Amino acid sequence: MDGILPGIVDEGRRVLARADDEDVTLRLLGGVAVVLRARNGLPEPFVRAYQDLDFATSRSAAKGCASLLRELGYEPSVQFNALHGNERLLFFDEEHGRKADVFVGRFRMSHQIPLEGRLALEPLTVPLAELLLTKLQIAELNEKDVRDSLALLHGHPVSNEDGDTVNGARVAELLSDDWGLWRTFTGNLAVCRDHLARYDLPEEDKRLVAERIDTLVERIEAEPKSRAWRLRARIGERKRWYETPEEV
Repeated sequence: MDGILPGIVDEGRRVLARADDEDVTLRLLGGVAVVLRARNGLPEPFVRAYQDLDFATSRSAAKGCASLLRELGYEPSVQFNALHGNERLLFFDEEHGRKADVFVGRFRMSHQIPLEGRLALEPLTVPLAELLLTKLQIAELNEKDVRDSLALLHGHPVSNEDGDTVNGARVAELLSDDWGLWRTFTGNLAVCRDHLARYDLPEEDKRLVAERIDTLVERIEAEPKSRAWRLRARIGERKRWYETPEEV
């Protein structure tokens, strides 16, 4: 049995390589995914420590994913997995004090981001659109999520395609049918833009990231909104528009 590696990014690569060898659908998300998608490494202002591994798998691959992680040395949270295994699995790396979180078919925290059918588009991580969405769907945004989101937009332009760009069309499509997600995501984009000046980047880089944020906002606002979106917008913030996930 291979031992769990102390370096979390190297460990993420190890798990993905084994999943690929065994034809198990598994993709990284979270901060380690941001690192893996940085073609030339992260600029120093965006470098941070990473505590846990976050993965996504499909519903059909969830059983195989659970078996794989056990084989790789991870201890399952038996009670949590029995209660929530249809949408989320939890495993522990006891030696290094880390956990591996696996989202099944969708990412659900403050909001829900569908992942089923999108996991085959990239070999290592969820697509960049979903990676950014999972970062900015958080109702109570923290500094690490701002940092990771800015790192993504620093390293990748916004377009209407997947691959090495943030697919603005995909983001706009999901937000156009969910006012709550739209409210949280666009509000968090504004926070990221406001905080950009805090990071020690060349002015040219700051302008580039700000332009990419503006491009994404324009794409989102141009997307026709669904009837459900318009009806929910009438209620606005008088009713809470996000979930409060439990800590695990």
